[in-house]
Amino acid sequence: MYRSHTNGELRSEHINQEVTLSGWVQKVRDKGFMIWIDLRDRYGITQLIFDEERSSSALMNQAKTLGREFVIQVKGTVIERTSKNPNIPTGDIEILVSELKVLNEALLPPFTIEDETDGGEELRMKYRYLDIRRNPVKENLIFRHKVTQEVRNYLSNKGFIEVETPYLIKSTPEGARDFVVPSRMNEGQFYALPQSPQTFKQLLMIGGMDKYFQIVKCFRDEDLRADRQPEFTQIDCEMAFVEQEDILNAFEGLTRHLLKEINGVEIGEFPRMTYDEAMKRYGNDKPDIRFGMEFGELNNIAQHKDFNVFNSAELVVGIAIPKGNSYSRKDIDKLIDWVRRPQVGALGMVYVRCNDDGTFKSSVDKFYDQKDLAKWVEKTGAKKGDLICVLSGETNKVRAQLSALRMEMAERLGLRNPKEFAPLWVVDFPLLEWDEETERYHAMHHPFTSPKPGQLELLATKPGDVKANAYDLVLNGNEIGGGSIRIHDKETQALMFDYLGFTPEEAKAQFGFLMNAFEYGAPPHGGIAFGLDRLVAILGGQETIRDFIAFPKNNSGRDVMIDAPAPIDEMQLGELSLKLNIKTD
Repeated sequence: MYRSHTNGELRSEHINQEVTLSGWVQKVRDKGFMIWIDLRDRYGITQLIFDEERSSSALMNQAKTLGREFVIQVKGTVIERTSKNPNIPTGDIEILVSELKVLNEALLPPFTIEDETDGGEELRMKYRYLDIRRNPVKENLIFRHKVTQEVRNYLSNKGFIEVETPYLIKSTPEGARDFVVPSRMNEGQFYALPQSPQTFKQLLMIGGMDKYFQIVKCFRDEDLRADRQPEFTQIDCEMAFVEQEDILNAFEGLTRHLLKEINGVEIGEFPRMTYDEAMKRYGNDKPDIRFGMEFGELNNIAQHKDFNVFNSAELVVGIAIPKGNSYSRKDIDKLIDWVRRPQVGALGMVYVRCNDDGTFKSSVDKFYDQKDLAKWVEKTGAKKGDLICVLSGETNKVRAQLSALRMEMAERLGLRNPKEFAPLWVVDFPLLEWDEETERYHAMHHPFTSPKPGQLELLATKPGDVKANAYDLVLNGNEIGGGSIRIHDKETQALMFDYLGFTPEEAKAQFGFLMNAFEYGAPPHGGIAFGLDRLVAILGGQETIRDFIAFPKNNSGRDVMIDAPAPIDEMQLGELSLKLNIKTD
């Protein structure tokens, strides 16, 4: 028996008991005549004590050889600790060691295995197995487990069945780039790793499973950022014989359950907002509604003067920054530089100071008087002491620019409290979006999304105006889930493929199996997929998903710990009927 108790288990009631503990050496404090060792495992830390009066010289000498992260086993007696430590659960006791066994020696770690470590991110990713020993990482992984278990229990209790779908599937042209897998047995042919189990969960509905879920790995070969990894995990769900309202109610219930059980937060009915309203009020389709700074559109009251910058703009729009009038001219200049950065792309910014005496001072006083500026104040909801920031230009671009400024100012002002949760349904998305590069429409969600009832006819005349029977669940400015009611008949699906630029032959080659299935009695169905990594991070008070993944990739999509991706040898390439074409100058 390696241990009778864990290192987080022993308390005062265990005093005088003989125990066996195992774990890693966290710290050694050697006073010569007395040695203390902090022994760590997943459950906590227990202090061990060796002293010249009660320990043999052989045992003392053995203890002196121990280094950090040695794996050891000890036997001894639980005694009352002379100098108690109220910061740890085992702080009232210590173990007077009678036997010590080194189970494995350890090299000196490349960084300290403590909550506040001296290791940089890339170094810690290279030695991720050591990083996991630290409390912040360990607790994040335990937190993820807790969220996952709550999801499984909740959905299972609601009649959902967990079904596994294949990982080796067929590549499709829609969406992000696929990771492809060459087939050795089928020369010149390839599998793809799934970007989602979309078509399979629809087939499960045709198969009569009625309520399906899966906590599933998905793969996308795309550029990375803090909230994106090449492999990620979804809570994938589908229901048959449902309308949009049924889906929203079911998964609002799941989200409300998680907030209550995981965070102790009770939230009532989730607000709903159309896509068009979200874009107009916040400039993006996943607004953070924990704070204000809503957009005020100023075209009607700003384009009647001789200021050509506004007169030539498709949209003039502003926000009021709380207490922003306290900013110096230098501060405002830095803000203008911030919006001019390539990542934001604004050409400049107009501002208005809302003085405490009720007057206004703007950077365009030459063109606008106090009455004009008072109307701007009304439109943006500004108050005395605020600063109005105004951008102008092409509608879609300027909304994105002002949205970026709004989020930046909220961060600076401390308005994005990670312990406050503001969920929101965004509905009525466009079914299609125009791609300037390919000069054709693409599905905004995916090609299996149904148009809103009564809008199918618009596809022939005004495809850009058609609304999708789709919905996103937003939490604290992050999309945590998205889904739709699906097309469930062959004719409508064929029409959708046609508008997306598929020839009948291409549609049959790519999705013939689904079209055939529709002919055998497909029920009305719909679903949603939650991004588990992002959901866990937000519930955990963070937005970087990497901290909640056991073995994440870096920003280049590499696993620096195992050094992947990596070349494969020529024999393997030959078995796959592949060869490398390496260009040389």
